[in-house]
Amino acid sequence: MSQNVNAVPDGYNTITPNITVRDAAKAIDFYQKAFGAEEVMRMPGPGGKIMHAELRIGNSRFMLADEMPEMGNKGPASYGGTPTSFYVYVNNVDAAWKRAVGAGAKVLMPLEDMFWGDRTGRLEDPFGHPWVLAQHVKDLSMAEIKKGQDAFMERLKQAH
Repeated sequence: MSQNVNAVPDGYNTITPNITVRDAAKAIDFYQKAFGAEEVMRMPGPGGKIMHAELRIGNSRFMLADEMPEMGNKGPASYGGTPTSFYVYVNNVDAAWKRAVGAGAKVLMPLEDMFWGDRTGRLEDPFGHPWVLAQHVKDLSMAEIKKGQDAFMERLKQAH
């Protein structure tokens, strides 16, 4: 191994999400329309599938590939959902939200100012992956966050 090579390649972060979807080409188009993603690279696989692709949203990359069950690579639809989501900070969450919903994202939780100082909403892409769009709108102390969390939990309790 060369001592001059960075362990984390330029343009990447230490953790890089790598997702699987049914119809990666359509997913790439959706992510471009919904989230302003930029396609960095695409590696074709057998039968017209995408073996590997990389996209960038803001300063973050993520990887994706088509489902290939024969290789143990399945997307959320094959599992009936996923326990993970993407939390994406943007400069104008209301505009980003409108763009994503207009591109076909399903609203799971509408945009709302949250007790920790972010304005957030939760969406699901057409491929089964949840996305939280967020904009930090207020700097709060831990005491203020705790007070807001308590009030939030009380509202949830009363709603049920």
